[in-house]
Amino acid sequence: MLHKNTAPSLTQKLYRADQVKHFELEAAAKLGLSKFELMQRAGKVVFERCISLMPNTQTYLILVGVGNNAGDGYVTALNAVNAGKTVILCAVDPEREVIGDVARAQKAWLDNGGKIEAFSPELLVRCDLIIDALLGIGIAGIIRNEFADVIDAINDSAIPVISVDLPSGLDADTGESLGRCIQADITITFVGIKLGLTTGAGKQSCGQLVFEDLGIGKAFAEIARSDASALDIAHFKGLAPRPVHSHKGSYGRLLCVGGNSGMAGAIRLSAEAALRSGTGLVKVYAHESSKVQISAGRPEIMVTSTNLEDALAWATCIVIGPGLGQDNWSRATYDTVLHYCQNNPKPMVIDADALNIMASTASFVSIDDYVMTPHSGEAARLLNVTVEEVENNRFVFARQVAERYHATCVLKGAGTIIDDEKSAWVCRHGNPGMATAGMGDVLTGIIGSLMAQGVSTPLACQYGVSLHAKAGDIVAEKQGQRGMLASDLFDTVRMLINE
Repeated sequence: MLHKNTAPSLTQKLYRADQVKHFELEAAAKLGLSKFELMQRAGKVVFERCISLMPNTQTYLILVGVGNNAGDGYVTALNAVNAGKTVILCAVDPEREVIGDVARAQKAWLDNGGKIEAFSPELLVRCDLIIDALLGIGIAGIIRNEFADVIDAINDSAIPVISVDLPSGLDADTGESLGRCIQADITITFVGIKLGLTTGAGKQSCGQLVFEDLGIGKAFAEIARSDASALDIAHFKGLAPRPVHSHKGSYGRLLCVGGNSGMAGAIRLSAEAALRSGTGLVKVYAHESSKVQISAGRPEIMVTSTNLEDALAWATCIVIGPGLGQDNWSRATYDTVLHYCQNNPKPMVIDADALNIMASTASFVSIDDYVMTPHSGEAARLLNVTVEEVENNRFVFARQVAERYHATCVLKGAGTIIDDEKSAWVCRHGNPGMATAGMGDVLTGIIGSLMAQGVSTPLACQYGVSLHAKAGDIVAEKQGQRGMLASDLFDTVRMLINE
């Protein structure tokens, strides 16, 4: 059966900003390193990454504020000049006094003949790389106008940007923009990966995320407890080979419920995704008028519009929601399925319109083993909050859905989050080309398929999300993001699940 590496490495662990801020100094002290030595390591690493990731850049525009991030910027500047690069270093407030290790790093830059200039948009035409060391993880509240103006000018330029630790203006815990936020091409983050860099708008703002532990990673991991884990398809060992004497009944019976009149496509996508993911038998319960569209071209899918309770008894796992609608037929079907599963517990995936019906009825669902797969709009309805609130704090609201409904929540979007009330995981794969109709229906079918085959619910969600997103990345790499169809993933899902 499916296996996952049980001991996540530091590159998989995610932390809150306050954890990194507090424990990095304790970890450094354990190794006999001062805060300034850690700053020197950070600046050196940033420059080395600039050389390796942006090798054809000669003139650096380095932007600093007044906090520890500025210290990293000064050290980066000194490393760059000593290596023969041209450096323009700008401070938002050049006359403002800095203190502590930042002052020490600034003095080293000045003693080496460096200058500190005020930022002007005209400087952008003189550089071919911007290094953003304006604001770090300690920022709270809306950023000041002088920083916002600089960020706007950078975002309006076409010059590549490398952000130090996190894009300036980003909330390190939530990924929310604090009024303005740098849109980086590359973010080099230190010691522990911050939650807000991995999901929602934060994932977009970071660009390519590069992790550097500054040589204290092991000591840090020993004293800091991570809040979530990052998922990568490489972390899974995959499904075991099938025994020679097995048969179709050995690999589960999945019932997919949905496909109201005029909405056959969604449940068809879920059903076919389940077949491509290895379920032995897939049956669809749909509206009478949708039967032909669902079965046409895919005779392996069984379709019925009668005897729902018999179909429920037949299934080892149930998916409900894709194309279900919200009319009288929808609600009667939903009520029948939920009532049956409350009295006859079976693994279940609730998606799409089934979530909307659940939100509108506000009824308590007492099912032991089920998954909810909302996007941010559906999560907002389930929790009676706004979509903006969900997107601005995705980890918190994924946990709230899981806790309120006592389910495993799969909060879809950039950096899909899985939360089972106790632990959280976020997917590293996926791309904007997957923002298209039916993609969530395919994911639902994959997760339902794995659960029908006997994979535990948390693992089915983690692997299913990773499998789905990685398939989307492979399709995008081969054929481009624009024009990707949900059904384009089927062959790649089949290939990945057999690896």
